[in-house]
Amino acid sequence: MKFPTPHTLKNIANLLDCSYVGADDFPVLGMNEIHVVRSGDIVFVDHPKYYDKALNSAATVVLINKKVECPAGKALLISDDPFRDFNTLTQHFKPFIPSTLSIDPSSEIGEGTQLQPNVFVGPNVKIGKHCLIHANVSIIKDTIIGDNVVIGSGTIVAGDAFYYKNRPEGFDQLLSGGRVVIENDVHIGTGCTIDRGVTGDTTIGLGSKLDNQIQVGHDTIIGKKCLIASQTGIAGCCILEDEVTLWGQVGTNSGITIGSKAVILGQTGVTKSVAGGKTYFGTPIQESRTKLKEMAALRHLPALLQKLKEK
Repeated sequence: MKFPTPHTLKNIANLLDCSYVGADDFPVLGMNEIHVVRSGDIVFVDHPKYYDKALNSAATVVLINKKVECPAGKALLISDDPFRDFNTLTQHFKPFIPSTLSIDPSSEIGEGTQLQPNVFVGPNVKIGKHCLIHANVSIIKDTIIGDNVVIGSGTIVAGDAFYYKNRPEGFDQLLSGGRVVIENDVHIGTGCTIDRGVTGDTTIGLGSKLDNQIQVGHDTIIGKKCLIASQTGIAGCCILEDEVTLWGQVGTNSGITIGSKAVILGQTGVTKSVAGGKTYFGTPIQESRTKLKEMAALRHLPALLQKLKEK
């Protein structure tokens, strides 16, 4: 997430009421999570296990809960609670905007696009040409939708990310300041939920088709011409490369990559990243031929055990 205008390290430290290491005028251009950071961004880290990853990332400002040696060309923001202060930045730069109308005046809707009854279009949403948005769809905020997109009834686009920190007093939510980007010729079925990124984009690529009752987690990237069947749940920060097929009731772990043209058979648990061009099945996931052979062999196990008893 880029800030509307560049800021300085001193500006941001004053906003957070924290100390810092670096020049007062060190440029700060935005904020992002570790997997999407770029030069000029702030990234936060609050556990020693991940200090090195954050300090060596592309981010040039690290919001951290301990004063450590600052890498050359970077700056530090020293906070007693980086998670809280990351939320403070999100609230400042991407505040919640209440809506009083079903179609927010800041939204843009392209020529030939049809909105059926009870559609909600929130602040800063852009919808392209010749789209069909069915009844009771909610497009909450900051979403970009291309041309010739169809969204089925009851689908919710740009809900909050499911991202929490466990504190003694309860779970603390990491606020979402990212977007959903839906490219041209995408069809999304009824009753789907597509979460926006925490700081980046959740993306559904050109020509992809989603069935009913599908969950797409925050910051997930779905490539071009993917086909996803009903009751599939895709966790946050996943990458589906182009032309991936997920059949019904597939579930994934977060942060995995499914290679181009891979086929995941129904009720598979995608527990790890898998290469493209192959068919997979089972939990934990395996190539389908191997898994099916193992299942066939298991059917012979009772008879083998009985023979052993008879000896």
